[in-house]
Amino acid sequence: MPASEFAPGLAIQGFTPPLSLKDFQLIAFDMDSTLINIECVDEIADAVGMKEQVAAITEAAMRGEIPDYKESLRRRVALLEGVTVADMERVYTERLQLNPGAEALVQACKAAGLKTLLVSGGFTFFTDRIRDRLGIDYTRSNVLEVRSGPNCGELTGRMVDQPWGDICDGAEKRKMLLETCAQLGISPKQAIAVGDGANDLPMMGEAGLSVAYHAKPKVREQAMVAIHRGGLDRLLELFA
Repeated sequence: MPASEFAPGLAIQGFTPPLSLKDFQLIAFDMDSTLINIECVDEIADAVGMKEQVAAITEAAMRGEIPDYKESLRRRVALLEGVTVADMERVYTERLQLNPGAEALVQACKAAGLKTLLVSGGFTFFTDRIRDRLGIDYTRSNVLEVRSGPNCGELTGRMVDQPWGDICDGAEKRKMLLETCAQLGISPKQAIAVGDGANDLPMMGEAGLSVAYHAKPKVREQAMVAIHRGGLDRLLELFA
């Protein structure tokens, strides 16, 4: 079914508004280019003069042109070797901003009783801070390995395996959404999933409401809601 324009810059397909936030119990967000304004891996790479190369891989991965997301992320992280923790701190303080409407949407959902989940192919250095800043309940993302000993405080170009697995890709985002729903005792159809890239599609496909925010074409086409003008809080226009 083709999407129809509900309001300027806000398209819907597969349902008729208004909805009720009370019908949902969980909202899951991607981070990079969804909750925040940047792709963190690209900005980290700028510290070692590799932004152009890394950004090209990121763009291809988000468009779904690289089928193996894990391999694409390993390739990008390998190019970050030598970046310092101080470099990443500068990315956070000088370049990273919440996207317009992010805080308003999160707070409205929390006020309506929804739990919040942040699932990211990015890194805990940033997701933990966004979690604390917005009061998000659950997170899953990747851990960058940092050297100890000589050159301590520099990235090694590798990631650290975690108890749940190695890399948070699209399959892991879907798994985390389903696990969180099970933990809460709710159906995935009581969840909202918000993202912008191809690796968000697996979790968006499980949710009762899928939302594409300033997203890649493939994601806009498959989402039930596509916001292509304005902030994240435009989603609230669909709720009574």
